Amino acid sequence: MADEMARLEAVVRGRVQGVGFRYLVLDFASEIGLTGWVANERDGSLRCEAEGNRANLERLLELLERGPSGSRVTHVDHSWSEATGRFAGFSVRSGHHLGD
Repeated sequence: MADEMARLEAVVRGRVQGVGFRYLVLDFASEIGLTGWVANERDGSLRCEAEGNRANLERLLELLERGPSGSRVTHVDHSWSEATGRFAGFSVRSGHHLGD
């Protein structure tokens, strides 16, 4: 069901750092009412954990697969689970985050 609340965890690989990816995700996720976070990882990937209705999370996944201009997404590992309700909003985390 598209209305069901869910959690998306994704790791985006390729040329995904230094191209404004995190802020594109932040703006998009905030605009469509998702909660969670996005961060650059030390290995050069980008990690995103988001919660909201499944249809909007699928839209976010499409954005992650496409990326901003200047990026080159080669692969997106993702998984779905039940929403936890732990996030108050959507944020950019530093590369030294502890995750959730």
